[in-house]
Amino acid sequence: MRLSDLDYDLPEELIAQEPLPERDASRLLVVDVPAEGLRHERFTNLPHLLPPSLFVFNDTRVFPARLTGRKETGGRVEILLLRKRQEGAQVWLALGRSSKRLRPGMTLALAEDRVSARVVATLEDGHVEVELRGDGDIDDLIRKVGEVPLPPYIRRAAVEADRDRYQTVYAREPGAVAAPTAGLHFTDATLRALREAGHEQAYVTLHVGPGTFRPVQADRLEDHPMHEETYEIPEATVDAMAAARSAGRAVVAVGTTVVRTLEAATREGGVPAAGIGSTRLFIRPPYRFRAVDHLVTNFHLPRSTLLALVMAFAGVDLTRRAYRAAIADRYRFYSYGDAMLIRGGAR
Repeated sequence: MRLSDLDYDLPEELIAQEPLPERDASRLLVVDVPAEGLRHERFTNLPHLLPPSLFVFNDTRVFPARLTGRKETGGRVEILLLRKRQEGAQVWLALGRSSKRLRPGMTLALAEDRVSARVVATLEDGHVEVELRGDGDIDDLIRKVGEVPLPPYIRRAAVEADRDRYQTVYAREPGAVAAPTAGLHFTDATLRALREAGHEQAYVTLHVGPGTFRPVQADRLEDHPMHEETYEIPEATVDAMAAARSAGRAVVAVGTTVVRTLEAATREGGVPAAGIGSTRLFIRPPYRFRAVDHLVTNFHLPRSTLLALVMAFAGVDLTRRAYRAAIADRYRFYSYGDAMLIRGGAR
């Protein structure tokens, strides 16, 4: 595939800037891969659109990773915390943004002077190492004063309501700087309705990094350097998938992060290995899926690795048809937008 294969034209007004008043009030475009058909539904109907299956969710939790402030010179600076370099220390890998390049030894005053950061090292692609200081427990302070790292296509500042809405209702494990957005549509009532309809539920953890928004730059997709993400698959999820395979039930991935996790850890037989791992897996056409039968996902950016994954699952032509239909019918796009159910992908 070429980079141009991931292009499409989207009217800017279809990029959702706010969440709907109710999480599960979104629309759902059903893409039937075997029948090559499309159908418009409501998200609340999801439990009744598939026979009893195993739904697998990503329980990562977004933490308020964005800290803004100023440099010693008075210039504005923004730090997006990614992960600690080691547990028990306050040296973080981060993305730094300022009008002029950050340099080792600089001191930054962040979050209205409540957090101080010393630049330890500057790395490639805007990455820096920073050592954080402040009054009291730094982790607790970050949770209180950090900003929700909304995606760049949401052209407004984060507000208090985003702390709840840019988070799934089942989020448990802190560490993501971006939400697994397919899960944002689910409510406690939706999860209960899934159980009542005979569906089972299991969880994995993959902490979504900023690379999820990084556009593909290489003209040939195979030349794109995929970002690395760390995941964890519990034994209970492996057991649930093995039971589903044995009983002939389908596995439904809620989001592309679940697809990457399961596909990275699964070999022949359709059941992943339990444990902690990391992956740079770039799923693009052609690809034979081993772990996932159906996919719930949002609409993705052009020229993105996520769109390439969807094309691998649903097929290039059917994906293009689905996106054209969604645009024509004025669906809402991206993180706070509407959803797709892709039935029967490329296994």
